[in-house]
Amino acid sequence: MQKIFIYTCLLFSFCQAMYAQEKPTIIPFELTAYNNLSIQAVLNGKDTLHLMFHTAASSVMLIEERIQKLTSLHFSRVDTVKSWGGGGTSRYSENNTLQIGSLTREHVPIWEDKYSGFGTDGKFGLGLFKDKVIEIDFDKKVIVLHSSLPAKTKHYTKLKAEFKNDNLFVEAVCKTDSQTITNRFLLHSGYSGSLLLDDQFVASNKLGDQLKVIDTKEMKDAFGNVMKLQKAILPRFILGNTTLTNVPAGFFEGAIGRQKISSIGGDILKRFNIIIDASRTFVYLKPNKLKRSPYYS
Repeated sequence: MQKIFIYTCLLFSFCQAMYAQEKPTIIPFELTAYNNLSIQAVLNGKDTLHLMFHTAASSVMLIEERIQKLTSLHFSRVDTVKSWGGGGTSRYSENNTLQIGSLTREHVPIWEDKYSGFGTDGKFGLGLFKDKVIEIDFDKKVIVLHSSLPAKTKHYTKLKAEFKNDNLFVEAVCKTDSQTITNRFLLHSGYSGSLLLDDQFVASNKLGDQLKVIDTKEMKDAFGNVMKLQKAILPRFILGNTTLTNVPAGFFEGAIGRQKISSIGGDILKRFNIIIDASRTFVYLKPNKLKRSPYYS
């Protein structure tokens, strides 16, 4: 009887330890007026930052304006970098500590940028949450990091994903009045708008002739390169089991080959609670209370 009691106590202690080890990490965020996820962070134990969670960023980047006021960041070299709008140079800091909520990452490299989401000091991507299941809950305004898929995924729509060069892609369907076309889209929480269509997709399907253009505006990448964006209305956009109607869609008319990737921006992503598995092979979506909110202008 005594041995059984001891074994029971040991098993209970082991279960408690496992539970404590697998307890999710909860990180609050602010959804800005520009559809960006702004998260408070501490750099090298000294400087408080507001960083944008950017699902299409490959590293941690801070903007020049904020860097000038930091006391704990030191750069070791300058490199040439590329962006969708062209390229530029960027300073590089090799070894930093970054704390986000209760999560601390050591030996974090940081790059210098010119721009980030409005009101943020820089951005970070999926790499900071490597090997973790990432849950983005827009209803509760939290990112939750899990060690395994939560049971709630059974209530979500499961989409096959492709993870390539630190970017996460899914397939979705665009419907005009005369065509139904499947395309590959980058999940891009750093883009405030709804959809950004790649040049080849627009040209091959003659979307410039089919979609009603309602506006033209300039876009800048992180290094200040400027391109003129045509804004049109796509009658239907189908992501998973959800159909969105009259969705704003941007494209660069006449710039064949420059915009190579179609993107789903923050104005669409915020309408779903999202779970990304640890291996980045599946994305789970569930419409939330923002599904019917007005589109970003």
